[in-house]
Amino acid sequence: MRFHKIANVNKALDFISSKGVKLVSIGAEEIVDGNVKMTLGMIWTIILRFAIQDISIEETSAKEGLLLWCQRKTAPYRNVNVQNFHISWKDGLALCALIHRHRPDLIDYSKLRKDDPVGNLNTAFEVAEKFLDIPKMLDAEDIVNTPKPDEKAIMTYVSCFYHAFAGAEQAETAANRICKVLAVNQENERLMEEYEKLASELLEWIRRTIPWLENRVAEQTMQAMQQKLEDFRDYRRVHKPPKVQEKCQLEINFNTLQTKLRLSNRPAFMPSEGKMVSDIANAWKGLEQVEKGYEEWLLTEIRRLERLDHLAEKFKQKCSLHEAWTTGKQELLSLKDYESASLIEIRALMRKHEAFESDLAAHQDRVEQIAAIAQELNELDYHDAATINARCQGICDQWDNLGTLTQKRRDSLERVEKLCETIDQLYLEFAKRAAPFNNWMDGEIQSLITAHDQFKATLPEADKERVAIMGIQNEILKIAQTYGIKVLGENPYTVITPQDIINKWEAVSLTLGPMRDQILQEEVARQQANERLRRQFAAQANIIGPWIQTKMEEISHVSIDIAGSLEEQMNNLKQYEQNIINYKSNIDKLEGDHQLSQEGLIFDNKHTNYTMEHVRVGWEQLLTTIARTINEVENQILTRDAKGISQEQLNEFRASFNHFDRKRNGMMDPDDFRACLISMGYDLGEVEFARIMTLVDPNNTGVVTFQAFIDFMTRETAETDTAEQVMASFKILASDKTYITVEELKRELPPEQAEYCISRMTRYVGSDAPPGALDYTSFSSALYGESDL
Repeated sequence: MRFHKIANVNKALDFISSKGVKLVSIGAEEIVDGNVKMTLGMIWTIILRFAIQDISIEETSAKEGLLLWCQRKTAPYRNVNVQNFHISWKDGLALCALIHRHRPDLIDYSKLRKDDPVGNLNTAFEVAEKFLDIPKMLDAEDIVNTPKPDEKAIMTYVSCFYHAFAGAEQAETAANRICKVLAVNQENERLMEEYEKLASELLEWIRRTIPWLENRVAEQTMQAMQQKLEDFRDYRRVHKPPKVQEKCQLEINFNTLQTKLRLSNRPAFMPSEGKMVSDIANAWKGLEQVEKGYEEWLLTEIRRLERLDHLAEKFKQKCSLHEAWTTGKQELLSLKDYESASLIEIRALMRKHEAFESDLAAHQDRVEQIAAIAQELNELDYHDAATINARCQGICDQWDNLGTLTQKRRDSLERVEKLCETIDQLYLEFAKRAAPFNNWMDGEIQSLITAHDQFKATLPEADKERVAIMGIQNEILKIAQTYGIKVLGENPYTVITPQDIINKWEAVSLTLGPMRDQILQEEVARQQANERLRRQFAAQANIIGPWIQTKMEEISHVSIDIAGSLEEQMNNLKQYEQNIINYKSNIDKLEGDHQLSQEGLIFDNKHTNYTMEHVRVGWEQLLTTIARTINEVENQILTRDAKGISQEQLNEFRASFNHFDRKRNGMMDPDDFRACLISMGYDLGEVEFARIMTLVDPNNTGVVTFQAFIDFMTRETAETDTAEQVMASFKILASDKTYITVEELKRELPPEQAEYCISRMTRYVGSDAPPGALDYTSFSSALYGESDL
């Protein structure tokens, strides 16, 4: 009866309404009475709600979601461009593409032609009905001949394909999840390999460099030691700065990697043995200790060589003078001319021998000086000490021989001495006074270099002696002229002539004196230039040193400042970094002044407490600090974005951390960290606190950094992939099997990810699996550190 029909339709309408479908102007009476418009509207409403509305692709739904699904599935196919649910389907290629994408065995897409729309549509309809259980709802001729096919009809038909391929869609979702997880793992592995590579290269460089700096074998020449100093300067200016940057970058990469691992629910990265950040820091510390001692040793050696060169030159000069004086003396002392000489001649020989003894005694001091210089050269480890010792020994042996011969000749002369009293006293006096005076002038010529002022003081007294000696010679000439005595060509008592006295006096008083004045003036000028260099270096160092310290404090304040967002902190730090980079020219200029000071052998500076080494260390620390601070803020931004932390939460975490960071060094010790957690409401026992410490301090450094604190506070808030989710995704790809085949991996995953899995999955152990089956369960666990591959 009509009444029953209406009641039946109302039951259906009530069910539809219960599913959240709004029925506007549709009543049971219109349906029962055969109202075509109302009936078709009702059917469309049912289709829309139960066939289309539940479709969801990337947070879009219903019509938009179905359209996005179609676009993605048909994107690789030629002549297909799905933009709507009417004219985009008229040529039938879009429907054929959907079928081919999921079941390429049903349609040979390469044989389809765009100019045969009816054939294409009928092919799709027939294949869908026969193999996919999708009824033929549409007519090919109607679609082709209609300018704009019915959108609702097309959408209804296409939704059947979506539901038919739902299983494939589920597999694609699983594949996407796996690809995402694998991409994270591959990136983490790349960062690990990069860290291992950089760490190995840096440690190898340190290993090669330390023996070079530990080699304290001194070179034998000043030029070679200067080259060593220049090599060391090249090391400080050229070779070391890039390694400082590499060390800093290595620490940044390590911190970033650990942050990414924590955010992706992966276990912390443990580098190979000996390549921890702490190992690199210890190696670097050892390098800098050796480096500091090396520079001090170089400068000490250069000063020693300078002293040695001066002493060696002085030794050679004195030896040359002594050897020139002793030439022929042994032959002279060995003569036996007294055996056939007359009494007068014997007495003359005796006087001549006495004058020689006086001369010999005057040279004793020079021989002692030569021996003393040779001993000092040996004590200072002079490189050519063998030559020095041989020459000194030769002089000493010759000196002893001269003493022996002198005594023998005196004994011989005394045995035959019967001299008369008519001895030319003037000649004898001349000889006795001229010899020491001549020796004095010889000695003063050599001592001018070291005792110029003392020499000037003795010059007037020496001049009186010269006048007296020349007065004796004038008296000799006067007597000879008065009494008509023929003067012999030479003084029989000495080989020193009046002309020798005149020549040497001119050399001492008129030539070497002014020359020494000039040398002294040049030395004064050099000292004044050195003082200017000291003041110039100090003026810059006294500005740069405090500037570096101020920047360090400012960066520290920025890093703990809770005012403003992380992006604002990052901008401030970037600005600081740029300012620091721009300041590098001042450091370079100071290095230049430092090099000039070293070239001038300036090793002290009373005008400043800052040495170049202090400035270098401070500058390197500043560069490292700004880079490390920027990296910390970047990791905080990464953590915030990945885990959805608000700026207010970060500020709260920062305020709590700052309060318990009692040393204001950006770290808390375990006791302060425990107090901080208790203040935030944690109920901590010893076991629980020990567990937390393994999370925030996995390397047992004894401190908790702000980044580790942030990671701990946000660890529970993020939704991350788990090993179980990855296993479930592999299970879908494997059609619910406990193993997966190589062919399935290659079919479902992109080539790179498929090969990654194949190369790392172990063989599946089980009788129900074909040969070559792979174990995806252990592989999934290993991705999250829950087992070992």
